[in-house]
Amino acid sequence: MAKLEDATLAQLFTEARSHNGWNPEPLPESVLRDLYALTKFGPTAANSTPARFYFLTSPEAKERLAKLSSGSNGPKILQAPCTVIVGYDLDFPETLPKLFPHAPGAKDWFPDPVAKEWGALRNSSLQGGYFMIAARALGLDVGPMSGFDNAAVDAEFFAGTNIKSNFIVSIGHGTTEGLFPRNPRLDFDEAAKIL
Repeated sequence: MAKLEDATLAQLFTEARSHNGWNPEPLPESVLRDLYALTKFGPTAANSTPARFYFLTSPEAKERLAKLSSGSNGPKILQAPCTVIVGYDLDFPETLPKLFPHAPGAKDWFPDPVAKEWGALRNSSLQGGYFMIAARALGLDVGPMSGFDNAAVDAEFFAGTNIKSNFIVSIGHGTTEGLFPRNPRLDFDEAAKIL
């Protein structure tokens, strides 16, 4: 593979920001489908892909989520054209015969419910990261949030399923409203070691 151009790296990482203000213009369904079409190719353990993405675009759906959020997250959810609940499905082993067909017994690899939940949470978090990079690659801005009542969101949106909420992320075209100066990052020697 070839190294990406600097402009592309800037769009994905170095110049990209977490947005708080949004142009409310709706996103076409085709963009949401394109976004998932990229996201689904990110690697997960045993191709388990436990993440489930609920795209909230209607005012009613966004209001349901906003009332369960904390601090300033509610207004951001209401203003953004779309806020996505990134969840994880604890029934993900049921899809392994389709997703990991070369290991017919993979469905039975997760008898321990704690290990299954950790695997689902870990891999859905990976998928959530891929989702945000895919959104930026498609020219969208992102605003991830964790300030919400997980249990209430699960009851409101995932009742009758085995899906739990991980985090939420608004997507669309961001504005400079509420955009903070970029915060520092740790240097290599503060965060990494070569052994």
